[in-house]
Amino acid sequence: MIAPQHRIYASFFLFAVTTGALMARLPDIQTHLGISEGQLGLTMIGMAIGSLIALTFGPPVVEKLGFRKTALLTVLGPAVLFSTIPWLPVAPAMFVVLFFAGLLAGALEINLNVEIDRLEVQTGQRFMNRAHGFWSVGFFVTALFGAVIRQSGLSAGWHLGIVAVIVVLVAGSLLFSATEAPKPVRAGDSGHRFAFPNLGLLPLCLIGFAAFLVEGAGIDWSAIYMRNVFAVEPFIGGMGLTLFAFFMAAMRLSADPIVARFGPRNVAMVMLTAASLGALLVGTAPSAELALVGFALMGAGCSAVYPLAVSAAAQRTDRPAAVNVAAIGQVSFVVFFLAPPLLGFVAEYLGIRMSYLICLPLLLAGLWASSFALGTRSVEAPHGMPPEPLGPNG
Repeated sequence: MIAPQHRIYASFFLFAVTTGALMARLPDIQTHLGISEGQLGLTMIGMAIGSLIALTFGPPVVEKLGFRKTALLTVLGPAVLFSTIPWLPVAPAMFVVLFFAGLLAGALEINLNVEIDRLEVQTGQRFMNRAHGFWSVGFFVTALFGAVIRQSGLSAGWHLGIVAVIVVLVAGSLLFSATEAPKPVRAGDSGHRFAFPNLGLLPLCLIGFAAFLVEGAGIDWSAIYMRNVFAVEPFIGGMGLTLFAFFMAAMRLSADPIVARFGPRNVAMVMLTAASLGALLVGTAPSAELALVGFALMGAGCSAVYPLAVSAAAQRTDRPAAVNVAAIGQVSFVVFFLAPPLLGFVAEYLGIRMSYLICLPLLLAGLWASSFALGTRSVEAPHGMPPEPLGPNG
């Protein structure tokens, strides 16, 4: 018998494997389509647009379909859609495919996070950080294997096709018999059909914004930073990303018992403090070794912050959990897609060190928001009973 949370862990992992495989083959897809970097970037916006639409209008659809049907559609669907991209003749066709993949990705974000919240309420245990940890592990693993596979000469079409077959078979077998956790009874669970951040959710959005800004800075610019600032060899240059991803995944996988003992507020404040110190260290490091320490601190520091904000959003009582989760997800997707070019603009005109130092004000703002927007105790509810409220209004 497969535990419900394990199906969610697998869903996050397999979706990350699917997405990571596509990212690993983007250079080959770009060559196949004959487009520039700028044109490729505009094409990739299709997924962002689809995700934002799903996060805005998707909650009632996800609620109607239920966990099992939505999970099957949103985990298997992107893998199949991505496998068609290497065979497409023109970039606009890729934009359309990514748009529909984005719709499924946004629905997946709502579905999995809401189901985790329901399981936490039902069992009185923490699963949110571990679930997002499996996303981090999946993306890290597939990125490594993607580089090896690409080096082997296997075409992008065969690579993404094989991934799609594996995901369809594994996810299909895991999710076909999935059941849905009981929906907790909370005030405000009706009358809201569309997801937009409201005033009460803004502190949690600020926390998520800070975490994803650091994640974007660590993932997208660490190798370029190490090359430009310290002129290190490629292996050492890649260690910034490796350490960032490793500590991020490790902390997400181990954070739930820590949160259960010390509470979301204390854990988030410690982590955001670590992320702030890491960004400061990277922005001012006199040596490559200290910069690598900074990247490790950034990865550990931003690891569990967003999952904690998602849990707090789901447990608010002003609106349905799916609506609040989707609303905070909007912020994460906007930052995820817009932070890299914005930080690149800062790096070009103010220097790449400033790309990290400019994160500090937002990290401090997230630290301030954590001091009152997250609860002091973990979710330890009796079976079937709502947990202690984690936000100022729920």
